[in-house]
Amino acid sequence: MKRSSERLDGLGTTIFAEMGAAAARTGSVNLGQGFPDTDGPRAVVERVELALRTGHNQYAPGRGVPELRSAIAAHQRRHHGVELDPETQVVATTGATEAIAAAVLGLVDPGDEVLVLEPYYDSYAAMIQMAGGIRRPVTLRAPHFRLPVEELRAAVTPRTTAILLNTPHNPTGSVLTADEVGEIARLAREHDLVVISDEVYEHLTFDDHVHVPIATLPGMAERTVTISSAGKTFSFTGWKVGWATGPADLVDAVMGAKQFMTYTSGSAFQPAVAWALDHCDDEVAALRTDLQARRDQLCAGLDRLGFDVMVPEGTYFATTDVRPLGFTDGLEFCRALPDRVGVVAIPHQVFHDDVEAGRPLVRWAFCKRESVIDEALERLSGLAGVR
Repeated sequence: MKRSSERLDGLGTTIFAEMGAAAARTGSVNLGQGFPDTDGPRAVVERVELALRTGHNQYAPGRGVPELRSAIAAHQRRHHGVELDPETQVVATTGATEAIAAAVLGLVDPGDEVLVLEPYYDSYAAMIQMAGGIRRPVTLRAPHFRLPVEELRAAVTPRTTAILLNTPHNPTGSVLTADEVGEIARLAREHDLVVISDEVYEHLTFDDHVHVPIATLPGMAERTVTISSAGKTFSFTGWKVGWATGPADLVDAVMGAKQFMTYTSGSAFQPAVAWALDHCDDEVAALRTDLQARRDQLCAGLDRLGFDVMVPEGTYFATTDVRPLGFTDGLEFCRALPDRVGVVAIPHQVFHDDVEAGRPLVRWAFCKRESVIDEALERLSGLAGVR
């Protein structure tokens, strides 16, 4: 008897589960998974405690509690100049991952081709496959990870219906420039494509790099679903409160799929996130400053150890090429690290169709305390015994 459907063929176990289990088994410093090791603002936690005590313990509305949808709309207006009707153009989701899943399932038909920038977050490939779509990757190549405009244009065919965009980009840390986002927008308009834009790291950019939401460009508001979450913005990844915004017809499609997955979740977390969106801009700015310092700490340390370091422009992640240390395969390197030196990282190649482009690259998370990064670097100094 066949035990699983064909839509799961080849997906296997996510690399995050594999490396998380390795970290737990070996007691490794986990620089693999992208979650902070300190909580977000205490005042927001207190709002959850208040919600639990005041009756927010049953199902929330499927689209999200009204105060959260209003706060999301106000956030988009305040930060990006985007006007939204919270009643029809906003839906709360169980994290950004569900928003991505519901957007793909609600907007992609079997046989539709979807452009993705690779390396890509692994749920993109899984959800396109589950929807019956066809993934068309366009590769951001090391060391600069810039958008190859001509390759993007060449990837469009008559069957292309959507672009799944991610900027600031995980895992490379690249923040697409205004010109690069403009090229994607031009392509979407020319070919009447929907854009599903994953912007969970929208506030986590460094130095002088600026995130440009594609929905703010001419002709894009009516064809873009924008996705973000409280997890990365406020360091509450376990709460799994995300959202999708955009024109009512596209948001209806997201809700049409979402209603048959979770329908709703996080009733006590939703009003707390609404309060955070309205009141915690200063805390988000402080988090960005702290993360930039942690980025610099990790990148400088990896450079001293001999890695070829690609300093990120945003997100939680830095990328290194392991070849200067004598390694050729990032997956083998990452699988060896926990047992040999007690550190966990994530190989790029599992996020690529073009495996060779990602083979020597490894992603490291710097959303950790200074002492944790120091401990990881100290352990990595023993790399001579890994080969």
